[in-house]
Amino acid sequence: MGKKTQFMLPVENMDLSSAKYEEETIQAPHLSGVALRVFVWLIELPHIGSLVTSFFKRKNGITRELQETLIPEAPMFRPEFPPQELEPGTFSMEEESAPITRVESAMKCLPPYNPANRSPPFLYWTIRDFAHAYLSGLSTPSVVAECIISELDEFNNKNPTMPFLISFHADDVRNQAAASTQRFQEGRPLSILDGIFMCVKDDIDCYPHPTKGATTWFHKVRPVKEDAVCVSRLRSCGVILLGKANMHELGLGVSGNNPNYGTARNPHALDRYTGGSSSGPAALVAAGLCSAAVGTDGGGSIRIPSSLCGIVGLKTTYGRTNMEGSLVDGGTMEIIGPLAATVEDVMLVSACSVSSLFTVYDRKPFLEVLVVLSILYAAMLGSSPADKFNLKPQPPPSLPMLSSGNSLDDLGSLRLGKYTEWFNDVYSTDISDKCDDVLNLLQKTYASQITEIVIPELHEMKTSHMVAIGSETLYSMNPYCLDESGKQCTHDTRASLAFFRSFSASDYVGAGCLRRRMMYYFMEIFKRVDVIVTPTTGVTAPVIPPKSFKYGETDYQVQDYLMRFVVAANLLGLPAISVPVGHDKQGLPIGIQLIGRPWAEATILRLAFIIEELTLESRKRPSTFYDVLKVN
Repeated sequence: MGKKTQFMLPVENMDLSSAKYEEETIQAPHLSGVALRVFVWLIELPHIGSLVTSFFKRKNGITRELQETLIPEAPMFRPEFPPQELEPGTFSMEEESAPITRVESAMKCLPPYNPANRSPPFLYWTIRDFAHAYLSGLSTPSVVAECIISELDEFNNKNPTMPFLISFHADDVRNQAAASTQRFQEGRPLSILDGIFMCVKDDIDCYPHPTKGATTWFHKVRPVKEDAVCVSRLRSCGVILLGKANMHELGLGVSGNNPNYGTARNPHALDRYTGGSSSGPAALVAAGLCSAAVGTDGGGSIRIPSSLCGIVGLKTTYGRTNMEGSLVDGGTMEIIGPLAATVEDVMLVSACSVSSLFTVYDRKPFLEVLVVLSILYAAMLGSSPADKFNLKPQPPPSLPMLSSGNSLDDLGSLRLGKYTEWFNDVYSTDISDKCDDVLNLLQKTYASQITEIVIPELHEMKTSHMVAIGSETLYSMNPYCLDESGKQCTHDTRASLAFFRSFSASDYVGAGCLRRRMMYYFMEIFKRVDVIVTPTTGVTAPVIPPKSFKYGETDYQVQDYLMRFVVAANLLGLPAISVPVGHDKQGLPIGIQLIGRPWAEATILRLAFIIEELTLESRKRPSTFYDVLKVN
């Protein structure tokens, strides 16, 4: 062995309690405009480029971790979960059942709906609000469609523009809305999702819209012939699809910057980023133009924009949802998941029922606020045949029984893990203080247990994620870039691709070894706690530099703050959710992240439901908001 070689102890010999947290600063320049163009030119040169990437990898400890360290564990190239017990107090669904049937099952998990029992602050209309308005004749999908079309037209005429959608056909939306309106008039809506407006991120197929990945060229080499599986399931429930939402080009960034179609702006502050890469979906939901949206998450790309825009975003367990029809099908990091204004709606974009939904009971209005994310989750559920085979034993998908008061009582026995030094490593203490307030409220209100945990090798975890997702991205993109199409990408995308190309096969194996170590650490922690709690991001929505609009931007230090807490769930395939909990001193949203055991979506949804209730009064509607329902 050379003198530089370091030796890692086998994970079973590691003393987790003695691990030391190491704060770090990314060593990389912040570039935009001409400087970014010059940097990309250098990094793409055959010999000079390799010297540049080698310099930055050594400066940031990547070379030491992957090439100068002996890692005793065998590599793990996709998540491998130990067997998991069924979650208590949940309702299990048949994954093979039709989406409408699953949605009906999800509705049974929701608290009763009372449209007359709404107290301030009013933030968003929920899916059940729209359904009630349609069934009672207060509005129709066609009326709402015209309002949305009008507002989107206004966006296009703004200065600066607010490019939330990349592909949008008003007549197609009108036709979908007319068909839904007729179904309601005939008394035969398909499900609770009938007439609900949603958008789809531009890396997921939604026929007849092209899938560009927010590039100017990708749709020319990969034509769309049909809906992605998840989109087809939503369409079968009556969802009205607005079109393809803006995103960070090819998902290779977490700011949402896009010179090709314009950068989506944050509805809470138009000079700020929405976060990425699901930037358009988050902005559309936050602005009130969609009840929910479909995004992808390979490095926090659902949870980051949800946090920055003050909405809810769910990343499911790896293998829980079918990825067929997305640009990232076949990867081991990325999932398709829902974004919505409330946890209730996230649950509902997962399933639906019409019959028992509108019974009126005297329940607290906050119970209505949480269910939408769950419905989206239920409607989209269903893994691919390959994942069912490779990820056995896989428990059936479950939802928390929010309709039962016992669901709240279970919180007293819930053990929440907090790694304080990691938790507090944020750009502004506004973030950690607000998230700490949530934990204090959970302790005070429900006697929830807060357990101090330690997670070793967090820097190595980020390295493993970067190498793995970078390698998978190159593998999926190479067939489409053989004719130099990649040169048509934006400069920050080209910088990322050049950096990914610098990784070797041995780097990929080393990253797999680190991945196995991290899985061991997290599974050991989950023997002591049920949920790991962190801020979602280490910084609130960053300012959009004017120079970035034309050529893009690379700011790896801000990117590190945005990704600090989210990549564990992607690397290890764990379920995670971001829930809005308030705002910083500038009025920008703050999100809290809940990371659960494998397949434990129901547990984090239940806790998210309670957190939303506890923090409802501290949330504010964005300054850019459109009331498309317009009913009292």
